[in-house]
Amino acid sequence: MHSVPYLSLITFLPILGMIIVLALPKTQGRAIKSLTLLITGIQVIIAIILLINYDYSLGGIFEQSSFQFVEKWRWIDIDGFSWLGKIKVDYFLGIDGISTPLLLLTAIVTFIATLSSWNINKSIKGYFALFLLLDTGMMGVFVALDFFLFYIFWELMLLPMYFLIGVWGGPRREYAAIKFFLYTLLGSVFILIVMIGLYFSTQETLADGTRVFTFNILAMMDTNNFTPNGILSPLNPNNLRFIAYIALFAGFAIKIPMFPFHTWLPDAHVEAPTPISVILAGVLLKMGTYGILRISYPVFPEITKQLIWYIALFGMINIIYGALCAMAQRDFKKMIAYSSVSHMGYVLLGMASMNTLGISGAVLQMFNHGTITAMLFLIVGVLYDRTHTRDMDAFGGIAVQMPVYTGVVTVAFFAAIGLPSLSGFISEAFVFLGAFAVDLIRVLTVISISGILLGAAYMLWALQRVYLGKLNEKWASLKDLTFREYAMFIPLALIIIFLGVYPSPMLDLMNSSVNSMVKFMADAQVIYSSFGGF
Repeated sequence: MHSVPYLSLITFLPILGMIIVLALPKTQGRAIKSLTLLITGIQVIIAIILLINYDYSLGGIFEQSSFQFVEKWRWIDIDGFSWLGKIKVDYFLGIDGISTPLLLLTAIVTFIATLSSWNINKSIKGYFALFLLLDTGMMGVFVALDFFLFYIFWELMLLPMYFLIGVWGGPRREYAAIKFFLYTLLGSVFILIVMIGLYFSTQETLADGTRVFTFNILAMMDTNNFTPNGILSPLNPNNLRFIAYIALFAGFAIKIPMFPFHTWLPDAHVEAPTPISVILAGVLLKMGTYGILRISYPVFPEITKQLIWYIALFGMINIIYGALCAMAQRDFKKMIAYSSVSHMGYVLLGMASMNTLGISGAVLQMFNHGTITAMLFLIVGVLYDRTHTRDMDAFGGIAVQMPVYTGVVTVAFFAAIGLPSLSGFISEAFVFLGAFAVDLIRVLTVISISGILLGAAYMLWALQRVYLGKLNEKWASLKDLTFREYAMFIPLALIIIFLGVYPSPMLDLMNSSVNSMVKFMADAQVIYSSFGGF
């Protein structure tokens, strides 16, 4: 399996598709859509191959041997000036139990979003070229193990998403696109500064014995690789690690989005076309929490330990504040957008627990929220395509006219509420169990549980206003789901039900890596205490 570059294929296949799309005449809209569907479909197949051949026994987050399907070769290798020495950047890809579920999620959501894009008729060629470029950026973030490469993929997403919202969005698309761009760019600047500081604080030994500065994320986790005088080295008594941690965390938190950096999200969702909202909520939000788990936690373990109460506090604020904002909305899409703010708070709360149960719940919540929220935005998109309004008070009795569609809505809504036997329940239960076991954040956990009641309130109220009661005669001619819409909803519904009834395959997938992370963080407390880090 390792002789086949599966990670490069799943990452860069969309670039090949983008080149072909750009070469096709703009009049070949159907061919462009079909090609994009084929590319994203192949990505799903590759993701399944990776999942089938994944070795569940391998664990660990800080050794190359713990990662699977590894591809590593020298990408940039030049002589620097004087003290800089050799400058090297590796093309370093690999996956573990934390990144594999998110790689699978990205493949599934992107394929579903392609089906949802079938109604796009404005500048088809430009839309799908940018769509495929965005696809590569998302995939790359979850497989990159070199910080420089990670950052390139992180930034690669910014440009296509800006245009996809700004050109194909709603009436206030320019405002939403610029706001998204500025917020994300600000976070990227924070990440870049910390990345440079870590580079000049970390060295690894090459095969010939030469010590060189490195962007290798795994090397940055090992105290043996830190230089004594590195500004972000724990060996340096005057280091700036605390400030660097806050800057890096903020850069990732903007993407989650964590309160108070959340204000770009509702505007971006409301103005973005449905497929882009699906990708934005289904995949892009997870990159923030993934970045924290992949880089912030293991590279700065001693700072993380000091700040878990504050991480849990912001998780609680996200849960409660997001739910209250969702309850106040009349715009169907904006309600779902704020529900995403609330549900990503569960991920933060689980991550703050620092134990296997809580972090497993957080990673599972990332996957489950991706499928559930994708379904929710598709639900809004289907209704908007038919009625051209998202005002929930303008509907009523839709279930009478569209019974199958309403059945799909029921599955998605109750999964978002956290009903047992649906996937949302399992991940939220693990988050609360893990967080409640930690004395320091127990009170915050108890308060956060009220988010379940608030979530049920705004979801059931929306269900009542839009789908129940007497049919509004204005919508008496609405048609039920089409074949294409069935193809969008059925895979997501099956995943939600399957993981709600039998979550073990996903939990087994992440178990070794999560256990390794928890142990690593616990051991780091002992190691870093000798440096005066605690």
